[in-house]
Amino acid sequence: MAGVSAAALTLGTGAPAGALTPGGDRVPADPFQLGVASGDPEPYGVVLWTRLAPRPLAEDGHGGMPRRPVDVHYEVAEDERFTRVVRRGHAVATSELAHSVHPEVGGLRPGREYFYRFRAGREVSPVGRTRTAPAPHQRVERLAFGMASCQAWYHGHFAAYRHLAQEELDLVFFLGDYVYEYAINSGNLWRQGARVDPVHDATVRTLEQYRLRYALFKTDPHLRAAHARAPWVTTWDDHEVQNNYAAAHSQYGISVEDFERQRAVAYRAYYEHLPLRRGSLPHGPDLRLYRRFGWGALADVHVLDTRQYRDDFPTDSSAGGEHTDPRRSILGAAQERWLYSGLRRSRATWNLLAQQVVMAQIDRDTGPGRTFSMDQWDGFTANRDRLFAAVRRHGVDNLVVLTGDIHRHVAAELKADFTDPHSPTIGTELVVTSVGSDGDGAPTDRYTELWLANPHVKLYDGRRGYVHGELTPERLTSRFRVVDHVERDDRAPVSTVAQFVTEAGRPGLTVDTDPTGSNLSGPIGASGQSGQSAHFRSAR
Repeated sequence: MAGVSAAALTLGTGAPAGALTPGGDRVPADPFQLGVASGDPEPYGVVLWTRLAPRPLAEDGHGGMPRRPVDVHYEVAEDERFTRVVRRGHAVATSELAHSVHPEVGGLRPGREYFYRFRAGREVSPVGRTRTAPAPHQRVERLAFGMASCQAWYHGHFAAYRHLAQEELDLVFFLGDYVYEYAINSGNLWRQGARVDPVHDATVRTLEQYRLRYALFKTDPHLRAAHARAPWVTTWDDHEVQNNYAAAHSQYGISVEDFERQRAVAYRAYYEHLPLRRGSLPHGPDLRLYRRFGWGALADVHVLDTRQYRDDFPTDSSAGGEHTDPRRSILGAAQERWLYSGLRRSRATWNLLAQQVVMAQIDRDTGPGRTFSMDQWDGFTANRDRLFAAVRRHGVDNLVVLTGDIHRHVAAELKADFTDPHSPTIGTELVVTSVGSDGDGAPTDRYTELWLANPHVKLYDGRRGYVHGELTPERLTSRFRVVDHVERDDRAPVSTVAQFVTEAGRPGLTVDTDPTGSNLSGPIGASGQSGQSAHFRSAR
C-alpha cells in the first residue's frame, strides 16, 4: 500500500483565520463529537488534533463527512475565554485521512499553559488545555504526569479517566492498546447500559473497521475529557493492529504480504485519531513512532516502539532457550542505536523510557523451574542486557521505565542481574493497570503469587486505574490509583492503593507510608498502608 500523499498532510499554516482552501466552510452540524487533543509538546510548540465526524459511527468510516477537503481553523490563547489569542491558523481536513487534522503550532513560549479550539464552518469545538515543554536545560522544579494503558471500551466505562481528568497534570503518557481489534458482541460487552450495532461484531481488519473502532472508543466522555485536559505522549502495543503481532508476523497464519496490508491501514487509523506530528505520518506499513523530547534539565523522555521492529516469537521459552540469542532484538537495530545514543548524550536528571511491555524479568514458574513470557522483554534478554549495559556505561543514574500491557498495577526494581536479588538496582519500572480491559478486576487474582514470587516486584494489584507521577530534581513519587468498578457507570470512587518514592541517585522503590501529596483525592488502601497484604511487598 502506498503511503499517504502530500495532499493529505493536514498541517498548520499560520495563515489568518479568514483564509480558505478548496471546499469552503460548509460542514454538517456538530462535527466535533470525537473531541480535541494535543500532544508531543516542545518548548516552542505543540501539535493539536481533532477529527470532523458529525456521525462518528457511520459504517463507511468517514464519520458522516462529505468526500471533499474542509478548512479547519484553530486558535491558541493564554486564557480559557480566548481574550488573549496568540496564534491562529488553519489546516485542511481531507477524506484521505478521515478529515482529521494535526496542526503543529509554533511560536509559543516555553513552559506555559495554553488553551485551544477549532472552528469548521460555523461549528466550534470544545476547548482544550495544553502546555509547552520548558526551555532546554532550564531548571524545572516539577513534572506531574499521568500514565494510562489498555482501554477496552466493551469491558467497562472509563471511570479512571474521569478522575485523571481532574488531576493537575503536565503530561499524560498512553502506553499502548488504545483500541482492541476483537469482535464486540453480547459475550464480551460488559459495559452496562451500552449497545453496539452488529457492524462491530467482526474482527477488525480493514481501514473502515479500524476507523469505526477508534470512533466507538472515543464516544466515552471521560476519555475525551482526559485528552482535553493535558497534552498526551502516546505509543502503541499490539491491539492497535492484532494481538501479539511481531513486526510483519501474525500469530494467526496470515501471510506477510497480507499482514503488511492490514498493518498499513491500522497504522493509518492510529495516526488519524491521535495528536502526532508529521514525523509520524505513516508510509504504507511503516510509521516512525519512536521519538524523544526533553522537559528542561529535569527529564529526557525516550518513547519506544517494541512492536514494529521486533524479532518473531521464539519457540523455546525455557531458561537458556532461543530467547537468549544475542541476535534477537525487541527494538530493532536502528532504534537500539538511537536509544543508546540518546542515553549517552543526556544531561537531564532523569531518563524516562515510555514503552509497552514489562522490562523486568518475571519468572512464571513458582516451582523450581523457570519459564518466561516471550511477548515481553524476557523474550529478548540480550537486548535487555545491551540496554542495561548502556545505562551503566553512560552513567544513567536515574532510569525510570513506564510500562503498560498487563492490565495490572506493578512496581518493580530493575536489577543488573535478575538471578541475584543482591545485585545492584539500576532502574525503576512503573507498570500501569488497564483503564477498561478485564472488567472490574480485584486486588488479588490467580497471578498474584506468580508475580510476587519475583523478589524485585514490590506491588501487584489487579484493579482498573492509572498512575500519577510527580517528578522533582530530588525524587519521583509514584501513586498507583484504582477505581472500585468500571462495568457500571455510577461515579466509582478512586483511591491510592500504594505510593512509592524513588530518590535521585538511588534507583529503586521506597514505600511512602505518608500519603500526603498534592494530588491525592482518595486514601491509600489498607493494603498499601500496612505493606502486609498478599499483593503488596515491603520495600526498603
